[in-house]
Amino acid sequence: MSIKQPLRRLTTAISLSIALSATAQAAEPAECSTVHFTDPGWTDITSTNALASTLLTALGYKTEISTLAVPIGFEALKNNEIDVFLGNWMPAQQRFIDTYAKPGDIDIVGANLEGAKFTLAVPRYVYDAGVKDFADLAKFGDKFRQRIYGIEAGAPANQLLQKMISSGDFNLADWRLVESGEQGVLAQVKREEKRKKFIVFLGWEPHPMNSTFDMAYLTGGDKYFGANFGGATIHTVTRKGYSKTCPNVGTLLSNLKFNLRMENEMMGRILDNGEKPPVAALNWLRENSEVLDSWLAGVTSRDGSPAKAVVTDYLLSQ
Repeated sequence: MSIKQPLRRLTTAISLSIALSATAQAAEPAECSTVHFTDPGWTDITSTNALASTLLTALGYKTEISTLAVPIGFEALKNNEIDVFLGNWMPAQQRFIDTYAKPGDIDIVGANLEGAKFTLAVPRYVYDAGVKDFADLAKFGDKFRQRIYGIEAGAPANQLLQKMISSGDFNLADWRLVESGEQGVLAQVKREEKRKKFIVFLGWEPHPMNSTFDMAYLTGGDKYFGANFGGATIHTVTRKGYSKTCPNVGTLLSNLKFNLRMENEMMGRILDNGEKPPVAALNWLRENSEVLDSWLAGVTSRDGSPAKAVVTDYLLSQ
């Protein structure tokens, strides 16, 4: 046998590998190479965006994250300016789903987190003083200075709270909604807690506030936030047809399932430890690599290589 024959076979194998890689790349349109996320400025969504972005970067994609209020984010999804939103809180965002999830607008990929909660909360000492239900707020109006602290302007939860105030429910017609970003409201809670002053604010889980503050959620808000303290399910939504156009990314998005513990840990790294979101995601994935089996099932790198090996190498090299 001529020595040229093995070389020819090796050259053929290399050529075939290159061809298969090129085919894998060609099978995915150029528009899939960069994945565009929206983030309302909430640390839970910043955390999940960071985890998804880290995986996509390892797989050979680029990512972009735009900070957009929820209504603008949904509009951007509808207009194909954004690809993915990992923070569709339901039922709090039902109005936006009713508006934008009609055929031809956006796609609902599925739930990525169960067991969240989202309603009004108070420090424990306020709860112990007798504020345990929405109906108790008006009795202590002077102590609260007739204020409810919400989140950023335009958020669906703020709209629910304003509707509650405007309608005079719970005798709150004279109260005022103070709109602030996540960090703003938490800073206000911290100040009032130090002085043992009364404050009622929009609280939610997952979030480190649940361990940072000794706090309690109020009953009685089912009409506005739903049962079980605004018990919520978080969904992943995309622009219409995205998973069909970009099936590899679509598979990853459908695989991404989070839980309260992991999101609390991620948010704690960002808020309490001061880690930048990409650093927090890298560190968390290194310490919890067991999630890769389920998150990367059926996924490849952009060039068609096995996803888990590529991601593992990336996590070790950074």
